[in-house]
Amino acid sequence: MRAFERYLARNGVLVLKFFLHISKEEQRRRLLDRLEQPAKRWKFSMKDIDERKLWPRYMAAYEDMIRATSHGAAPWHVVPADRKPFARLVVAGAMGARKLLSMRSLRPAVAMAALLPALIIGVAAGRFPPFTKPK
Repeated sequence: MRAFERYLARNGVLVLKFFLHISKEEQRRRLLDRLEQPAKRWKFSMKDIDERKLWPRYMAAYEDMIRATSHGAAPWHVVPADRKPFARLVVAGAMGARKLLSMRSLRPAVAMAALLPALIIGVAAGRFPPFTKPK
């Protein structure tokens, strides 16, 4: 895979990899939410409960995978994803920043780099209505 990603990068393809990491507590909340909301019950399986017991092994496997497959041509971006709007904004910001940098246009890249932290802080604080959860 690493060789293929390097090949893509040498041929002008921008390779971005994101690992959206949710905490064990957030996973628990989402599983309970699936049980409580009839419209989400189809997503639940008793196997989810069994798999949850393997959390430490899954985390170790993810860390090994990220360590083994992250490199200069295609680094992994590990994104905290307990809050979906925040995770989406971080991914969009990283994609935009990498694209701007790849265009060799310094001014927009600097503007994006300056703007992104303010957006992330604002979303984390719930200041942007478009990113709030509908009631």
